[in-house]
This record gives sequence, C-alpha cells and structure tokens, in this order.
Amino acid sequence: MNTDTDIAVIGGGLNGPLLALAMAAQGLHVTVIDATAQAVRKNAAFDGRSYAVALTSQRLLAGIGLWDQLADSAQPMLEIKVTDGRAGEGPSPFFMHFDHAEIEEGPMGYMVQDRHLRRALIDAMDASDRITQLSGEAVTDQQPHPAGITLTLANGALVTARLAVGADGRNSGTAQRAGVKRIAWSYNQTALVCAIEHDLPHHGIAHQFFMPPGPLAILPLPGNVSSIVWSETDANASAFNALPEAQYIDMLRPRFGDFLGDIRLTGKRWTYPLSLSLATEMVADRVALIGDAAHGLHPIAGQGLNAGMRDIAALHEVLTDATRRGEDIGSVATLSRYQEWRRFDNTSLAMATDAFNRLFSNDNPILRIGRDIGMGLVGALPGLRRGAIREAAGLTGELPRLMQGKPL
Repeated sequence: MNTDTDIAVIGGGLNGPLLALAMAAQGLHVTVIDATAQAVRKNAAFDGRSYAVALTSQRLLAGIGLWDQLADSAQPMLEIKVTDGRAGEGPSPFFMHFDHAEIEEGPMGYMVQDRHLRRALIDAMDASDRITQLSGEAVTDQQPHPAGITLTLANGALVTARLAVGADGRNSGTAQRAGVKRIAWSYNQTALVCAIEHDLPHHGIAHQFFMPPGPLAILPLPGNVSSIVWSETDANASAFNALPEAQYIDMLRPRFGDFLGDIRLTGKRWTYPLSLSLATEMVADRVALIGDAAHGLHPIAGQGLNAGMRDIAALHEVLTDATRRGEDIGSVATLSRYQEWRRFDNTSLAMATDAFNRLFSNDNPILRIGRDIGMGLVGALPGLRRGAIREAAGLTGELPRLMQGKPL
C-alpha cells in the first residue's frame, strides 16, 4: 500500500491532530500516523488528566471548529493565586493574585479534560474527507528527496508526502531519523497527577503553591472538582504513588490545605518524570517538529500544550501563505520561516520555566526572601500584574492570526 499526501503527521496525540485539522481546513490532504490504536486514544473514561488552555489557544480551537464541542465541558480560569511555603505551614504572606477582570479579552484560559479534547479531535478527523488516519502503525524509516519525503511503516507500507511533521513527543523518532540533536536534562522530580473532589466550590480559581520539593498546581474543573499536578522529588513521588488511596490523600492534605473543605480522590493516578528536552533545530530536510517533539518543558507554568499550539498556529500560517504563493511547503525556504518564528520563543520559555523551577524548588532562606519580595511586588504593582495576566492568557509576543481570532 502506498499513500500520497500533502502532509504526513507522525503522532496522533493532541498536537498532531490539531495541525491536521487546521491544514485540512486550508484544502490540504493530511495523513496522521500513530502507533496507538484509535480505540485506545478515544477512551472516554474520566481519568483525571486535564489541560490548562490559554485564551489564545482557545481561539485556535474555535478557529478550527472544535470549541463548540468543548465549551460546555470546559471550566473558565477566572483567577490565579500564586503562593510560596512549606507543607503543613501554610503559604507566605507574600503572593501574586491575577484576576481576569483586569484584561478586556475575557478569561485567562480554560481547563479542558483530556477525554473531551481527544474525543473531539478524533471525531473531527473522522468527519474530514481530507484526513487519512493510520492508527496502530509505526514509522520505521524516512527518506527525504527533492520532491518530498517517503515514510516506511512497520508493515512495509509507504507514505509519500511533501512534508513530514513530527508530533511524536520528547523521544521523537522523527527528529532522531532526521539527525536533529537534543539538549536535555532531568529535574529529578516527578509529577503526581490526579483529580480531587472537594466539599467547597473553587469559583474558577487556579492555585500554584511552591514548596521546596516542587510546585503543587490546583486547577479548577467543572463542579467541585480540581485537577492536581503535584511535583515531588523522584523518591518521594515513588513512595507516595505506591500508597493506598486513603494514605495518598493523607500525604496530599497538608500540602493542599483545607480552603476547599474535605478532599477525595476521583479517577486514576498518574506519574510523569519531569525533564527539559529541547531540539537544537525545529526543522530538517522536509521535516518540521511541533510540540514536545521540539520542546519538552517543566509543567510549572502549565505552558506545555500552549507552546505546542503556538507551534501549530505558526506552522499553519506559514504553510497556508506558502500554498497561496505557489511555494513548496516542504522547502528549506518555507520551513526556515517557521523556525525563525518559533525557535527563540520556545528556547526562552524553556529557559524561563527551568529558572523558575530552580528558584522555587529549594529551601534556601536567602532565595526564599528574594522570591517572596518579588511576588509581593508583582502582586502590588498594577502594570506588572497586568503584564503577568496577559502572559498567562498567551496574549504577548508575535501571535499567529489564528490565535488573534482572525481568519487566514
């Protein structure tokens, strides 16, 4: 079996299908290849995994026709509270408080559950006559040539495209086969991820509590439910995750606090080792990288998916403009425009999250004083506070038109 297509997307998680839908809307034919069977990816069970989708990322979802399906199950983030302290001692009196009412555009973002987003993506791809899905298939080889690139699948089938896009995660086989090197290191931290039911309403407020072993994010979901991203040392996380449910909650309570009343686990528990992984190039011969294949970030600011969606919006705009000008979408000239647009932003974000994690994930008394004073200043000065709110909403930098809510 040979398949000819405009764009071959390797990776059917979130970023790959988002790009496929965006490019299909521009009239291009896209083939999405994923090693996992579609039935597994579309599993509708609630498992606690959720994403903080910035306002500009929500605009992208609206622009490709997905938001109407997601809106009813999404939770607006109306405020963000950032504090520093130790487990069981409560937060420092110095904190940052961001309220969406200080900007004109609306909520800073939305919490969207993985099950809803994944199902919406697969349903939309199923409904598109410009998207071919090859599920349960792995790419074993890729060979660029002057007119395109040929991918070989594990079953021997060939897919020939004008451009291949790697959306296959931090250990991207696409990047490896293209000879793209990575800068990477471990934080010796693991994220414990779950969902918590609580007695009191969260009022759409997201909390980030910095503790010496790592940050705890409490992110609002519909109802009296919050998503938890709890960063701990590898050793602590392994020990906590091995505990029975009741003891796991007992370990979380002094870190969580009692401001939402009693808490209970709902759904599954997950763990993710935390590291930084940055591709030295975002493009190669007939290849572009997006999302974690290009940059894997610490979840400290919840920007991983949002950074990937900026990649998607930028690549979508570059490829759309190139198509309208009659240019080769897989050429060096076209792909270099995408890299120039996104590489500095992604590198800066990676370094910023790295520095922020190192600054806060320690118990150094001098650093504690400095960061508490810094948070107090940001929280007290309207100009700094408004800038931070716009940053959280994704409204800073050179935004692709899709993220401005403008049609291409």
